[in-house]
Amino acid sequence: MAALSLKPPIHPHKNTSLMHHHLQANPKKLRIKTCSSSITTAAGYEAIDEIKASLYQAVQGTNRGIFGVSSAKKSEIEDLVKLLESKNPTPQPTDELKDKVDGWWKLIYSTITILGSKRTKLGLRDFITLGDFYQIIDVTNGKAINVIKFNARGFKMLSGQLTVEASFQVASKTRVVIKLEKSSITPDKLMNLFEKNYDLLLAVFNPDGWLEISYPRICSISPN
Repeated sequence: MAALSLKPPIHPHKNTSLMHHHLQANPKKLRIKTCSSSITTAAGYEAIDEIKASLYQAVQGTNRGIFGVSSAKKSEIEDLVKLLESKNPTPQPTDELKDKVDGWWKLIYSTITILGSKRTKLGLRDFITLGDFYQIIDVTNGKAINVIKFNARGFKMLSGQLTVEASFQVASKTRVVIKLEKSSITPDKLMNLFEKNYDLLLAVFNPDGWLEISYPRICSISPN
Protein backbone atom coordinates (compact mmCIF):
# COMPACT_ATOMS: atom_id res chain seq x y z
CA MET A 1 0.00 0.00 0.00
CA ALA A 2 1.32 3.43 -0.87
CA ALA A 3 0.17 6.97 -0.36
CA LEU A 4 0.86 10.61 -1.08
CA SER A 5 0.66 13.59 1.23
CA LEU A 6 1.36 17.27 1.17
CA LYS A 7 2.92 19.19 4.03
CA PRO A 8 0.99 22.48 4.29
CA PRO A 9 1.94 25.56 6.30
CA ILE A 10 0.18 24.32 9.44
CA HIS A 11 0.97 25.78 12.86
CA PRO A 12 -0.13 24.19 16.17
CA HIS A 13 -1.35 27.48 17.65
CA LYS A 14 -3.90 27.96 14.87
CA ASN A 15 -7.26 26.19 14.64
CA THR A 16 -6.06 23.64 12.13
CA SER A 17 -6.67 19.89 12.31
CA LEU A 18 -4.33 16.99 11.48
CA MET A 19 -3.71 13.30 9.64
CA HIS A 20 -2.65 9.98 7.59
CA HIS A 21 0.21 9.52 5.17
CA HIS A 22 2.20 7.77 2.46
CA LEU A 23 3.63 9.76 -0.44
CA GLN A 24 4.25 13.28 0.78
CA ALA A 25 5.81 16.36 -0.73
CA ASN A 26 6.96 19.65 0.76
CA PRO A 27 5.26 22.59 -1.03
CA LYS A 28 8.43 24.65 -0.70
CA LYS A 29 10.09 22.20 -3.08
CA LEU A 30 7.03 21.55 -5.21
CA ARG A 31 6.21 23.68 -8.23
CA ILE A 32 2.96 23.12 -10.07
CA LYS A 33 3.40 23.73 -13.77
CA THR A 34 2.14 22.56 -17.14
CA CYS A 35 4.36 19.84 -18.54
CA SER A 36 5.76 20.10 -22.04
CA SER A 37 3.66 18.34 -24.65
CA SER A 38 6.77 16.41 -25.65
CA ILE A 39 6.73 14.63 -22.28
CA THR A 40 4.10 11.93 -22.49
CA THR A 41 5.37 9.15 -20.24
CA ALA A 42 7.11 8.81 -16.91
CA ALA A 43 10.30 7.88 -18.74
CA GLY A 44 10.42 11.39 -20.21
CA TYR A 45 10.91 13.11 -16.87
CA GLU A 46 14.33 13.97 -15.49
CA ALA A 47 14.28 16.68 -12.81
CA ILE A 48 12.97 15.64 -9.39
CA ASP A 49 10.94 18.85 -9.04
CA GLU A 50 9.29 18.13 -12.39
CA ILE A 51 8.37 14.60 -11.34
CA LYS A 52 6.91 15.87 -8.06
CA ALA A 53 4.90 18.54 -9.87
CA SER A 54 3.58 16.01 -12.39
CA LEU A 55 2.71 13.57 -9.62
CA TYR A 56 0.88 16.28 -7.72
CA GLN A 57 -1.08 17.11 -10.88
CA ALA A 58 -1.84 13.44 -11.52
CA VAL A 59 -3.60 12.98 -8.17
CA GLN A 60 -5.81 16.04 -8.58
CA GLY A 61 -9.49 15.08 -8.77
CA THR A 62 -8.94 11.58 -7.36
CA ASN A 63 -10.46 12.36 -3.94
CA ARG A 64 -7.26 10.90 -2.47
CA GLY A 65 -7.97 7.59 -4.19
CA ILE A 66 -10.10 6.48 -1.25
CA PHE A 67 -13.03 5.39 -3.42
CA GLY A 68 -10.86 3.96 -6.18
CA VAL A 69 -9.47 5.35 -9.44
CA SER A 70 -9.41 4.09 -13.02
CA SER A 71 -6.70 1.59 -13.95
CA ALA A 72 -5.17 4.16 -16.31
CA LYS A 73 -4.97 6.81 -13.60
CA LYS A 74 -3.60 4.30 -11.10
CA SER A 75 -0.88 3.26 -13.55
CA GLU A 76 0.00 6.89 -14.27
CA ILE A 77 0.41 7.64 -10.56
CA GLU A 78 2.32 4.44 -9.82
CA ASP A 79 4.73 5.04 -12.72
CA LEU A 80 5.53 8.52 -11.43
CA VAL A 81 5.97 7.20 -7.88
CA LYS A 82 8.40 4.52 -9.07
CA LEU A 83 10.33 7.09 -11.08
CA LEU A 84 10.60 9.38 -8.07
CA GLU A 85 11.68 6.46 -5.88
CA SER A 86 14.46 5.68 -8.34
CA LYS A 87 15.87 9.17 -7.71
CA ASN A 88 15.71 8.93 -3.93
CA PRO A 89 18.41 11.27 -2.50
CA THR A 90 18.03 9.79 1.01
CA PRO A 91 18.98 6.08 0.90
CA GLN A 92 18.82 5.76 4.70
CA PRO A 93 15.76 7.86 5.60
CA THR A 94 15.34 6.67 9.18
CA ASP A 95 18.66 8.35 9.98
CA GLU A 96 17.03 11.65 9.02
CA LEU A 97 13.48 11.34 10.35
CA LYS A 98 13.66 14.60 12.29
CA ASP A 99 14.61 16.56 9.20
CA LYS A 100 12.61 14.69 6.56
CA VAL A 101 9.45 13.43 8.27
CA ASP A 102 8.79 15.36 11.49
CA GLY A 103 5.84 17.77 11.31
CA TRP A 104 2.23 18.14 10.21
CA TRP A 105 1.13 16.50 6.96
CA LYS A 106 -1.99 16.48 4.78
CA LEU A 107 -2.91 13.40 2.77
CA ILE A 108 -3.59 13.95 -0.92
CA TYR A 109 -3.47 10.36 -2.23
CA SER A 110 -3.49 6.82 -0.86
CA THR A 111 -3.95 3.31 -2.14
CA ILE A 112 -6.18 2.62 0.86
CA THR A 113 -9.65 2.12 -0.62
CA ILE A 114 -13.17 1.97 0.80
CA LEU A 115 -15.35 0.19 -1.74
CA GLY A 116 -18.56 -1.84 -2.06
CA SER A 117 -20.35 -2.99 1.09
CA LYS A 118 -17.63 -1.52 3.29
CA ARG A 119 -18.42 1.96 1.98
CA THR A 120 -22.16 1.37 2.51
CA LYS A 121 -21.76 0.08 6.08
CA LEU A 122 -19.69 3.11 7.04
CA GLY A 123 -22.33 5.45 5.63
CA LEU A 124 -19.93 6.93 3.09
CA ARG A 125 -22.33 6.81 0.15
CA ASP A 126 -25.03 9.19 1.34
CA PHE A 127 -24.73 9.94 5.04
CA ILE A 128 -21.08 10.67 5.85
CA THR A 129 -18.79 12.97 3.87
CA LEU A 130 -15.04 12.60 4.35
CA GLY A 131 -13.07 15.78 4.92
CA ASP A 132 -9.32 16.30 5.11
CA PHE A 133 -6.92 13.65 6.38
CA TYR A 134 -3.98 14.85 8.47
CA GLN A 135 -1.02 13.35 10.28
CA ILE A 136 1.29 14.67 12.96
CA ILE A 137 4.67 12.97 13.15
CA ASP A 138 6.47 13.58 16.45
CA VAL A 139 9.90 12.04 15.93
CA THR A 140 11.23 13.12 19.33
CA ASN A 141 8.57 11.13 21.18
CA GLY A 142 8.11 8.39 18.58
CA LYS A 143 4.44 9.24 18.02
CA ALA A 144 2.17 9.49 14.99
CA ILE A 145 -1.34 10.93 15.24
CA ASN A 146 -3.73 10.41 12.35
CA VAL A 147 -6.90 12.50 12.09
CA ILE A 148 -9.72 11.88 9.62
CA LYS A 149 -12.25 14.71 9.42
CA PHE A 150 -15.86 14.12 8.33
CA ASN A 151 -19.35 15.61 8.27
CA ALA A 152 -22.63 13.83 9.05
CA ARG A 153 -25.54 15.02 6.89
CA GLY A 154 -28.08 13.42 9.23
CA PHE A 155 -26.89 15.66 12.06
CA LYS A 156 -27.24 18.96 10.17
CA MET A 157 -23.71 18.56 8.78
CA LEU A 158 -22.26 18.08 12.25
CA SER A 159 -18.47 17.94 11.99
CA GLY A 160 -16.40 15.29 13.71
CA GLN A 161 -13.16 13.38 13.49
CA LEU A 162 -11.55 10.00 14.01
CA THR A 163 -8.24 10.30 15.85
CA VAL A 164 -5.81 7.38 15.79
CA GLU A 165 -2.68 7.59 17.92
CA ALA A 166 0.25 5.24 17.38
CA SER A 167 3.85 4.81 18.48
CA PHE A 168 6.70 3.89 16.16
CA GLN A 169 10.24 2.56 16.43
CA VAL A 170 13.01 2.44 13.87
CA ALA A 171 13.52 -1.14 12.62
CA SER A 172 16.06 -0.56 9.82
CA LYS A 173 17.59 2.14 7.65
CA THR A 174 14.32 2.37 5.69
CA ARG A 175 11.64 0.90 7.94
CA VAL A 176 9.74 1.80 11.11
CA VAL A 177 7.41 -0.50 13.07
CA ILE A 178 4.08 1.05 14.04
CA LYS A 179 1.86 0.08 16.98
CA LEU A 180 -1.68 1.34 17.60
CA GLU A 181 -2.02 3.00 21.01
CA LYS A 182 -5.57 4.37 21.10
CA SER A 183 -8.37 5.77 18.97
CA SER A 184 -11.46 7.90 19.44
CA ILE A 185 -14.30 9.61 17.59
CA THR A 186 -15.52 13.04 18.63
CA PRO A 187 -18.06 14.36 19.42
CA ASP A 188 -19.73 11.54 21.38
CA LYS A 189 -22.89 11.83 19.27
CA LEU A 190 -20.92 10.63 16.26
CA MET A 191 -19.24 7.88 18.24
CA ASN A 192 -22.72 6.49 18.87
CA LEU A 193 -23.32 6.60 15.13
CA PHE A 194 -20.17 4.61 14.27
CA GLU A 195 -20.22 2.28 17.28
CA LYS A 196 -21.75 -0.66 15.41
CA ASN A 197 -19.08 -0.55 12.68
CA TYR A 198 -16.21 0.88 14.69
CA ASP A 199 -14.03 -2.20 14.20
CA LEU A 200 -14.55 -1.91 10.45
CA LEU A 201 -13.59 1.75 10.55
CA LEU A 202 -10.39 0.97 12.46
CA ALA A 203 -9.61 -1.88 10.07
CA VAL A 204 -9.40 0.74 7.32
CA PHE A 205 -7.32 3.32 9.17
CA ASN A 206 -5.43 1.16 11.70
CA PRO A 207 -1.70 1.98 11.35
CA ASP A 208 -0.44 -1.26 12.96
CA GLY A 209 2.34 -2.94 11.01
CA TRP A 210 5.45 -1.53 9.38
CA LEU A 211 6.15 1.42 7.14
CA GLU A 212 8.84 1.33 4.46
CA ILE A 213 10.10 4.78 3.46
CA SER A 214 11.13 4.61 -0.18
CA TYR A 215 11.38 8.37 -0.71
CA PRO A 216 10.68 10.92 2.03
CA ARG A 217 7.76 10.99 2.04
CA ILE A 218 6.75 8.15 -0.25
CA CYS A 219 6.01 5.16 1.94
CA SER A 220 4.46 1.73 1.73
CA ILE A 221 2.63 0.23 4.68
CA SER A 222 2.07 -3.43 5.43
CA PRO A 223 0.03 -5.01 8.25
CA ASN A 224 1.69 -7.43 10.63
